[in-house]
Amino acid sequence: MQCASSKGLHRISYVEWGDPRNRDVLVCVHGLLRSARDFDELARALCGQFRVVCPDLPGRGDSDRLADPALYAVPQYVADMVTLIARLDAEAVNWVGTSLGGLVGMALAAQPGTPVKRLVLNDVGPRIARVALRRIGEYVGKAPPFASIEEAERYVRTVSAPFGPHSDAQWRFLSETWVRRQPDGTWRAHYDPRIADAYKADTSDKDLELWPIYDAVRCPTLVLRGELSDLLSHETAMQMTRRGPKARLFEVKGVGHAPTLMHPDQIAVVRDFLMEGDAP
Repeated sequence: MQCASSKGLHRISYVEWGDPRNRDVLVCVHGLLRSARDFDELARALCGQFRVVCPDLPGRGDSDRLADPALYAVPQYVADMVTLIARLDAEAVNWVGTSLGGLVGMALAAQPGTPVKRLVLNDVGPRIARVALRRIGEYVGKAPPFASIEEAERYVRTVSAPFGPHSDAQWRFLSETWVRRQPDGTWRAHYDPRIADAYKADTSDKDLELWPIYDAVRCPTLVLRGELSDLLSHETAMQMTRRGPKARLFEVKGVGHAPTLMHPDQIAVVRDFLMEGDAP
């Protein structure tokens, strides 16, 4: 589909699962450097109940790169997702967002007249620890070319170690969907390295505070937190259960930032929350 920015038009790619006539829509949005394919397992499990739509944010996966790297920010992502929801002809949607995808969902859910009716925030909240942003900034835009998919996988296993234990097949999947083979035979991370510009521009030592946005959310909300997460603290997650939408909290044992929603127990938590429908 085609979207607009202040610097022109760009195309957004999305993967769709389930019956396109189903009015119960679930939008799943990935983290900073990942893609729509991260939700394959979740979508496969839920597409019998929902029309599941998983977009690539601009600059990632099969979506276009933006003309101006300064546009790689939540306001542009929200605008693109509003265009997506209009394209789907959906009056209301459920939302699952991992990390950055959760921030986009939270910002959209906070708007008057929001289409978001149920919100899942996967290891992200209104206070984002600076130590985590610095850790992520150490590798954003710096992935080297890889001689083989095996070499790419070793790199992914290293930088994504906080994802927690995964099978060899799962690690290979997380690697294969993150890189593309180049004409010279090497493999490279398939995202716009200029996404790193925002990290270079932000020199603050303080945590990122977004409480006014969270407090404006009114829809039922579930927070998933990796027990070992350095981005969403347990203290912040607990605060999220007491203010704003008074979220339900589920902590995933032995996982940092962020749960991949590829494991049956994680999928079950999300499914059970979403299947509650509009009941209080």
